[in-house]
Amino acid sequence: MTDRPRLALLVAAHDGDSTRRNFRRELDADLLELDAHEPLPPVDEVDIDGLVVTGSRSSVYWDDPWIADLVEWVRVAVEDNALPALGVCFGHQTLATALGGRVEHMGSYEIGYREVERTGDDRVLAGLDNRFLAFTTHQDAVVETPPGATRIAGNDYGIQGFRKGRAWGVQFHPEYDLDTAERIAVKKRDHEMLTSAEIDAVLDGVTPENYDRACEAKRLFGNFIGVVEETRSAPAR
Repeated sequence: MTDRPRLALLVAAHDGDSTRRNFRRELDADLLELDAHEPLPPVDEVDIDGLVVTGSRSSVYWDDPWIADLVEWVRVAVEDNALPALGVCFGHQTLATALGGRVEHMGSYEIGYREVERTGDDRVLAGLDNRFLAFTTHQDAVVETPPGATRIAGNDYGIQGFRKGRAWGVQFHPEYDLDTAERIAVKKRDHEMLTSAEIDAVLDGVTPENYDRACEAKRLFGNFIGVVEETRSAPAR
């Protein structure tokens, strides 16, 4: 096959312009961009080879109809249709929930460029150092991975990545550029989610040097696309 794979990009962000821009830049695929807050077409009616679920300021355990619909859509895509999937931050938590895991509020907030440690060999993290830098921003966490899943990354805030079959979730944001990291940090201060002193400490770490180090984590997008290409090229059983 010479044509590029086609992915559903499920945009869960409430103000999704920068989210769309970041994922368009990082995913070497044709994207069917779907607003997760709107009714989604049935999985069987979309021509896709895999899916990616973005971050959001929502919590996956909130009682919002669009969240329940998204979780079920992802479950059908992964469990019933065997499509490769990648979830980032809220998307990571959505995948975990859809596949039988559990997400809870952390009681704290992780934000900024943080070290993440690989906890085993995994092809989507291939090429990353055993400890690598990534931008994080979340107050919810996967506290129990789905049955049969493997934890692939973590740090002192908990689970940073898991895999089940051809579904991967990562808590950190490999898609962020430097502008997004700075804007997100400032927004947390403006919304009084964190103190000015806490955000100043985060902004001190939003530097070109840290961004360059964090770009290592972007390799996981190419690795995931490789899985998608292999899956769609495999003979039908």
